[in-house]
Amino acid sequence: MGDRGGAGGSRRRRTGPRTPSGGSGGGGTAGSQTEEELRAAAAAAGEGADAGGGGDAPAQTPTPAAVPVRTRTPGGEGDGEGVGPPDLRCHRLQESLFSSASGFSNYRGILNWCVVMLILSNARLFLENIIKYGILVDPIQVVSLFLKDPYSWPSLCLIIVANGFALAAFQVEKRLAVGAITERVGLLLHMANLVTMLCFPAAVVFMVKSITPVGSVFALGVYTVLFLKMFSYYHVNLWCRQYRAKNQAASGTKKANGDVVSSGVKYPANLTYRDLYYFLFAPTLCYELNFPRSPRIRKRFLLRRLFEMLFFTQLLVGLIQQWMVPTIQNSMKPFKDMDYSRIIERLLKLAVPNHFIWLIFFYWFFHSCLNVVAELMQFGDREFYRDWWNSESVTYFWQNWNIPVHKWCIRHFYKPVLKMGVNKWMAKIGVFLASAFFHEYLVSVPLRMFRPWAFTGMMAQIPLAWVVGRFLQGNYGNAAVWLSLIIGQPVAVLMYVHDYYVLNYEAQPTP
Repeated sequence: MGDRGGAGGSRRRRTGPRTPSGGSGGGGTAGSQTEEELRAAAAAAGEGADAGGGGDAPAQTPTPAAVPVRTRTPGGEGDGEGVGPPDLRCHRLQESLFSSASGFSNYRGILNWCVVMLILSNARLFLENIIKYGILVDPIQVVSLFLKDPYSWPSLCLIIVANGFALAAFQVEKRLAVGAITERVGLLLHMANLVTMLCFPAAVVFMVKSITPVGSVFALGVYTVLFLKMFSYYHVNLWCRQYRAKNQAASGTKKANGDVVSSGVKYPANLTYRDLYYFLFAPTLCYELNFPRSPRIRKRFLLRRLFEMLFFTQLLVGLIQQWMVPTIQNSMKPFKDMDYSRIIERLLKLAVPNHFIWLIFFYWFFHSCLNVVAELMQFGDREFYRDWWNSESVTYFWQNWNIPVHKWCIRHFYKPVLKMGVNKWMAKIGVFLASAFFHEYLVSVPLRMFRPWAFTGMMAQIPLAWVVGRFLQGNYGNAAVWLSLIIGQPVAVLMYVHDYYVLNYEAQPTP
């Protein structure tokens, strides 16, 4: 009876004589028989009649004069004249969900389906790999990738020596701040320090045979980051000196008039060891006198990121040893025989594990590792990446997947070059040239061989960006970016591994 209290009660309150136009289809003379037919039709349609609903006792049928039949206008709004009873209408003007005009955007179920299909398909490949090769994961082998001799740690020694280059740059800045040396001499000293910073570890890698390729990559990566940081350190302090020289008289007048001094650190008060080493360990390549700071260390957030670091480190090692290494080893014979069909098959087979490893590495480094460092140092700017996965152009990808490097390139290379009068197109090519150089530096030097595959791959991004931007838009552009990532990287990997294998194994004479 409770269900009838709402709809039925409202109907009972609407009493009064019916007009001739108040009928439903049969005119104003329709009697109680018409009412009962309409109620029966509504009940048959599953809409629920007022009487007899929910197991209640049959109610007394109201008189036609007491219960007028509600009708709906063609627009479907309110009571009044219409084409039929409201309970019989089930259609309205609307678009299909897959149409862009529908405005529907919740495709989470389809995304989950894709993830499940990827997991199932790659689980089959992973199981096939284990059945074919057995368990290949060996943590002890990882240690050997960094150390040939357990009593010799050349990579760690190189990293420790890197402090000397940072301190040298600091001492030059201290003397520039007090005017002990001229700007020209300071520039020459900084340039010599920066060039030595790149040449010294490369010379050590070629001279010290006990250093491994993996250890070399780690050490050279540290020196590359230090190079970019020290360049930014010099550049920002130079801007501060120029600003101080330009506004020295004006600042003296403001102080004489009692102007309020900002609470932030000002040049040259920033030239301290504490400030230097905070910048060296901060997850950024661009120096500032006053970095944004977070109010506190979030312990739960820090523990989650630490757990992710440990978990994904083990996962990366396992995937490389179990999945990628056998595929690369089996690719050497097709390359040697120049069997192009087999080479393409090996390339496509390598593309899947290589891409998964790259995605996991991205999350591990840019989200887990950098957030751990930022949280410990209370570094406030956590924009280490943007939505590069939505890239509809190659340019958008390179601008958003590695924000620390992108900010450095814009701040210390692109804009200064534009101020020198270089046009935008040449400035962009210069940025890609610098990036290609460092990619090749981090690959060729550790492998002790010069093959321009990484350099060529980076420079190939320029015509690729033009083609994608000119001919492919929207989803097609996004698909082209993903295809270049999935296929391009395995090509470079296979080329370097093949050349390294030929140079270090086939070239050796048999005893």
